[in-house]
Amino acid sequence: MNSDFYKDVIEGLSSAPKYLSSKYFYNEKGDELFQGIMRLPEYYLTDCEFDIFKKYKVELLEKFSEDNQAFELTELGAGDGLKTKILLEHFVSENAKFKYRPIDISENVLQILKKDLIKEIPELNFEGLSGDYFKVLEDVSSDSEDVRNVVLFLGSNIGNYKISSSLEFLKRLRDSLNPGDLLLIGFDLKKDPRAILNAYDDGSGITKAFNLNLLDRINEELDANFDLLAFDHYPTYDPISGETKSYLISNKKQTITVGETRINFRKHEPIFMEISQKYSHEDIECLSTASGFEIIENYLDDREFFVDSLWKVI
Repeated sequence: MNSDFYKDVIEGLSSAPKYLSSKYFYNEKGDELFQGIMRLPEYYLTDCEFDIFKKYKVELLEKFSEDNQAFELTELGAGDGLKTKILLEHFVSENAKFKYRPIDISENVLQILKKDLIKEIPELNFEGLSGDYFKVLEDVSSDSEDVRNVVLFLGSNIGNYKISSSLEFLKRLRDSLNPGDLLLIGFDLKKDPRAILNAYDDGSGITKAFNLNLLDRINEELDANFDLLAFDHYPTYDPISGETKSYLISNKKQTITVGETRINFRKHEPIFMEISQKYSHEDIECLSTASGFEIIENYLDDREFFVDSLWKVI
């Protein structure tokens, strides 16, 4: 097997400590499970952004289309567009001059989103794009002074990176944009640690199933023999660093084969699955400045759990 998926899995499971890349969570079943997570009562992030967009959709359109300027609305990691539809419906109702370009690594998700948007907002100028964020951005970024690029990076997707890595990501994003372009970026704020942990360890077990689904995908696509019942889901949160981490823990000493490669597990040995970084307002200010943006406005939900921060390229 020579696929990137296989190489990344073998590299991660052969490392100490073991890890798997979270970018492989999103096959068709993973997409469905994550949409279920977003609707959980414990997963407050979705409701927070709903609240923000309902309250500030008028102001956001004013910022995006300053002086009635046309703009291209590019969303990184669009998913099912559940929250973004609040903005899209308002923008279309106001006859805003814009094109919506969702980018997602999952072609399956984009096809579902396209079908939904054609049905719900048929007037929308839509172009879905599948692939790596930066490659797609380089292909579609407009050089026209008449069209502003407005990038959406919502749902605390930036939290999938450690702070040092998020700075590198934001610098690359800034380099792909033009002066005056805008970025609306979602940050999950530091708060009561119990509220954060509950969001990643729901009582119905959907988050656990979402993590275990990656092992199932490895079984199906890479001829592996993971026993999903032999692993448990375990999240942690550090209120100082703001890092929420998820692990799968081996319940016993076992040997797994992936293709022809054998992987040994000790009893209670973890696989690091993903990180979800939480931020202070000071963290956000430092990130914007260091990556070449300036903060235009911070939009908070009623509970002040979450912020969608509007940045301009300088």
